[in-house]
Amino acid sequence: MARLLQIFLFLLITVDLASRRVQAWGSPKIVRPFADIPKSYVYVQQAVWYAMKEYNKASRDKYNFRVVDIMKSQEQLTDSLEYYLEVKIARTMCKKALGDNENCLFQYDPKMKKTMLCIFIVRSKPWRFELAMLKKECKDI
Repeated sequence: MARLLQIFLFLLITVDLASRRVQAWGSPKIVRPFADIPKSYVYVQQAVWYAMKEYNKASRDKYNFRVVDIMKSQEQLTDSLEYYLEVKIARTMCKKALGDNENCLFQYDPKMKKTMLCIFIVRSKPWRFELAMLKKECKDI
């Protein structure tokens, strides 16, 4: 009887440990939750650059958009660094065919002006030179 109880306990512990590992595989463990960080922080700037590159690539607009202001920047630590960004962006006068949009002026023609508020979450693994967009949500303002 004692042997049967030991086997049952062993199986119970094994199943418990295995279920914890399966949960960890599905989502990374949050080591430090999102907390405000300065928008001038180098990795925030890198995440914003990447987010805008991805936004412009996916946008159907003929013109590039660029950042007007970073409203909020937060960092979370998991198995990577994750950046939560609230960014105000606007349409520029540069068409996508021209490429780089960092030096483009914003549209001043009222018919062409378009401003949006976007929320981006960018995952970064700087030690591997990897960036990935986890969330991209924009609305007109």
